[in-house]
Order: sequence, then structure tokens, then C-alpha cells
Amino acid sequence: MTVLFATHPAYLEHLAGPRHPERPERLNAVLEGATRAGLGDALVALDPLPATAAEVERIHPQHYLQRIETICLTGGGRLDPDTYASPGSYQAALLAAGAGLTAVRALRDGRGDAAFCAVRPPGHHATPTESMGFCFVNNVAVVAASLADEGERVLIFDFDAHHGNGTQDAFYGDPRVLFVSMHQWPLYPGTGWLTETGEGTARGHTMNVPLPPGATGDVYLRAFDSLIAPVIEKFAPTWVIISAGFDAHRADPITDLGLAAGDYGPLTRRVLSVVPRGRRLVMLEGGYDLDALMFG
Repeated sequence: MTVLFATHPAYLEHLAGPRHPERPERLNAVLEGATRAGLGDALVALDPLPATAAEVERIHPQHYLQRIETICLTGGGRLDPDTYASPGSYQAALLAAGAGLTAVRALRDGRGDAAFCAVRPPGHHATPTESMGFCFVNNVAVVAASLADEGERVLIFDFDAHHGNGTQDAFYGDPRVLFVSMHQWPLYPGTGWLTETGEGTARGHTMNVPLPPGATGDVYLRAFDSLIAPVIEKFAPTWVIISAGFDAHRADPITDLGLAAGDYGPLTRRVLSVVPRGRRLVMLEGGYDLDALMFG
């Protein structure tokens, strides 16, 4: 299987501040992990283009983006209690969203079977109008909206330890997208309970699977097979996007779940297999233990 691998040096220019868990070393760990695993021959490098204003504005209004850009142009600053922008953050955010869009175009051109976008800043906490939880632009939402506008039925599967509240908000009333999240409960941001299932014609198109602290890989796979797989089959997606956060690893310093490095592969393969090759996209979200990022 040919996997496209999209990353960019500008992602390292987003600096959240000293001792901040969302730091450039995270991305370096992912890159080193690919090298150590001997994946160089299996990965095809893909240079991402930044998302355009029109592409990002499918999710985020212009005034929201202008606020981020202005803060970055004037030297950086705090957007919210958790999210700090540096001069390079806005360009990094556009390139992070653009990586997914670039990957979709390349997959459609037949250049690969799947794509992994090693990006930062992450995106799944960013709501249409608010930054949150280290996130500026909701990368997967921008890509999913683009695909949905082209007639695709999109599954977004989020296995970050934190609930992807921003992604949920973006598609809570949109029947073209099925959003599924497996996350620790209770945990920041405090959303993602079982009763949050969508609204209007999209009721049933949001599925939250809150998991207790310590949940292991076996728990994830049983939940996927018994609860999630039937919902996905009924929805019949034509594209899959995975929000791949590696903070469900048992060594992560800010969460309490129990995954091991070897648990991510079986779960990811189950999710990706629901659509044909060439329609599979994985985008990096969280994960704050460097070894977990390296070997996950």
C-alpha cells in the first residue's frame, strides 16, 4: 500500500511558549518514528499547499481568521487560556488545513492508497468561531466540508483522548458527515456524552463513545466492533478522515487512558477498511508523550 506523507517545516514555527505541551518536538518525534520504523520506502513525500481563505471559510468566518492573523502579525499572543499564537502560527495553521486538502487531491489523482498528514497546530477543538485547546483552524473539518460540498459522504473518526468538540459543532446539523469520537470521560473539554447525537436531519450522525480512565486497546476494539461498526455501515461513507490523537497512550502526561503503541494499528485498520483505497486520510491531532508519538 502506498501512503502519502505530508508535512512542512513551517509547522515547527508555531511556538506555543516554554513548557507548553503542544511543542515542535512532537512533530520531530513523529518524523523520527517513521525513520526508525524503516517506513521511508513505503511513504511518498507530499508537499502541502496552504488552504485558501475560501477553503477555510467553509468552516470559520472571515472575522475569526482575521483576528488570528492580526495577532500573529503583531508578534503573537494568547487567543484563549490554552492557545497561544506566535508570529508563525497563522501560516502553520493554514498549511495544516491545506495538508489535508493537498492529500485529497493527490489521492484522487491516484498517487496513493492513503495519506497521513503530520501537522501542527492540531485542530479538532477549534469551533467555527473560537480557538480552544491548542487549536486554531479545524483541519479535518475544513477537509470534510470540501468533500461534502463535492457530494461525498464523510466519516470523521476521532480517537484523540479529548473529545473533538469543534468538529462535532461544525457538523452537528449536517447529515452529509458522520462524526464518531472515542475519548476519555470525564476530561477536557467536558463535551462528548452519549446523548449528543446531532440535530435536525443530522440526528444520529454524531456518535460519542466516552471511555473510563484506564480503558485498554481491547476495550476500544470491542466498542468499535459492537457499537460503532453498525452505525458506520448504515451511513455508508465514501471517504474516511481520522483525527489521530496519540494522547490515549498510557504514558501520556495529561490523560489517563490505557492504550499501548501496538493498539493504534488494529483500530486504524478497522476504520480505514470501511472505504476503498484512495479515500483514506489520517491527520495528526494531540499526543504529548514523545515516545508514544514516535512509536504509535
